Amino acid sequence: MIIYNITVSVEENITRDWLNWMITEHIPEMMSCGIFTKGQINRVIAKEDSNNTFAISYNCASMKDLHDYQIKFSADLQEKHIARYGDKIVAFRTIMEVIEEF
Repeated sequence: MIIYNITVSVEENITRDWLNWMITEHIPEMMSCGIFTKGQINRVIAKEDSNNTFAISYNCASMKDLHDYQIKFSADLQEKHIARYGDKIVAFRTIMEVIEEF
Protein backbone atom coordinates (compact mmCIF):
# COMPACT_ATOMS: atom_id res chain seq x y z
CA MET A 1 0.00 0.00 0.00
CA ILE A 2 1.13 3.54 -0.76
CA ILE A 3 0.42 6.58 1.43
CA TYR A 4 0.43 9.94 -0.31
CA ASN A 5 0.84 12.61 2.37
CA ILE A 6 0.47 16.36 1.97
CA THR A 7 1.57 18.50 4.91
CA VAL A 8 0.09 21.99 4.84
CA SER A 9 0.80 25.01 7.01
CA VAL A 10 -2.10 27.44 6.93
CA GLU A 11 -2.20 31.08 7.96
CA GLU A 12 -4.17 31.39 11.18
CA ASN A 13 -6.79 33.80 9.81
CA ILE A 14 -7.93 31.33 7.12
CA THR A 15 -7.69 28.07 9.06
CA ARG A 16 -11.42 27.66 9.67
CA ASP A 17 -12.30 28.37 6.02
CA TRP A 18 -9.48 26.12 4.78
CA LEU A 19 -10.53 23.18 6.98
CA ASN A 20 -14.16 23.53 5.91
CA TRP A 21 -13.19 23.67 2.23
CA MET A 22 -10.88 20.67 2.58
CA ILE A 23 -13.54 18.56 4.34
CA THR A 24 -16.51 19.54 2.18
CA GLU A 25 -14.90 20.01 -1.25
CA HIS A 26 -11.26 19.14 -1.78
CA ILE A 27 -10.95 15.79 0.00
CA PRO A 28 -14.25 14.49 -1.46
CA GLU A 29 -13.00 15.53 -4.91
CA MET A 30 -9.71 13.69 -4.30
CA MET A 31 -11.61 10.58 -3.21
CA SER A 32 -13.92 10.78 -6.23
CA CYS A 33 -10.92 10.26 -8.56
CA GLY A 34 -11.32 6.54 -7.85
CA ILE A 35 -7.62 6.14 -7.02
CA PHE A 36 -7.56 6.37 -3.23
CA THR A 37 -9.09 3.84 -0.85
CA LYS A 38 -8.89 6.03 2.26
CA GLY A 39 -8.37 9.68 3.10
CA GLN A 40 -7.57 11.25 6.44
CA ILE A 41 -6.92 14.76 7.74
CA ASN A 42 -4.80 15.24 10.87
CA ARG A 43 -3.59 18.23 12.84
CA VAL A 44 0.17 18.25 13.43
CA ILE A 45 0.94 18.77 17.12
CA ALA A 46 4.24 20.47 17.85
CA LYS A 47 5.43 22.92 20.51
CA GLU A 48 6.62 25.46 17.98
CA ASP A 49 3.48 25.32 15.84
CA SER A 50 0.31 27.35 16.30
CA ASN A 51 -2.12 24.49 15.51
CA ASN A 52 -2.24 25.51 11.87
CA THR A 53 -0.32 22.64 10.30
CA PHE A 54 -2.18 19.64 8.94
CA ALA A 55 -1.22 16.32 7.38
CA ILE A 56 -3.67 14.95 4.84
CA SER A 57 -3.01 11.36 3.83
CA TYR A 58 -4.49 9.25 1.08
CA ASN A 59 -4.01 5.50 0.67
CA CYS A 60 -3.83 3.72 -2.66
CA ALA A 61 -2.92 0.20 -3.69
CA SER A 62 0.24 0.82 -5.72
CA MET A 63 2.72 3.31 -7.11
CA LYS A 64 1.05 2.78 -10.48
CA ASP A 65 -2.23 4.02 -9.00
CA LEU A 66 -0.51 7.06 -7.51
CA HIS A 67 1.21 7.74 -10.82
CA ASP A 68 -2.19 7.59 -12.57
CA TYR A 69 -3.50 10.15 -10.08
CA GLN A 70 -0.50 12.40 -10.68
CA ILE A 71 -0.92 12.25 -14.46
CA LYS A 72 -4.71 12.58 -14.63
CA PHE A 73 -5.81 14.64 -11.63
CA SER A 74 -3.11 16.27 -9.50
CA ALA A 75 -2.39 19.38 -11.58
CA ASP A 76 -6.06 20.43 -11.66
CA LEU A 77 -6.65 19.75 -7.96
CA GLN A 78 -3.47 21.53 -6.87
CA GLU A 79 -4.34 24.48 -9.10
CA LYS A 80 -7.76 24.82 -7.40
CA HIS A 81 -6.07 24.80 -4.00
CA ILE A 82 -3.54 27.45 -5.03
CA ALA A 83 -6.20 29.58 -6.75
CA ARG A 84 -8.26 29.64 -3.58
CA TYR A 85 -5.50 30.13 -0.98
CA GLY A 86 -2.39 31.29 -2.85
CA ASP A 87 0.53 32.14 -0.59
CA LYS A 88 -1.57 31.80 2.59
CA ILE A 89 -0.58 28.12 2.66
CA VAL A 90 2.66 26.21 2.27
CA ALA A 91 2.47 22.55 1.28
CA PHE A 92 4.91 19.72 0.75
CA ARG A 93 4.27 16.16 -0.33
CA THR A 94 5.75 12.83 0.68
CA ILE A 95 5.14 9.31 -0.55
CA MET A 96 5.44 6.35 1.80
CA GLU A 97 5.19 2.63 1.21
CA VAL A 98 3.63 0.51 3.94
CA ILE A 99 5.99 -2.34 4.75
CA GLU A 100 4.03 -3.97 7.56
CA GLU A 101 1.04 -3.12 9.69
CA PHE A 102 0.79 -4.19 13.33
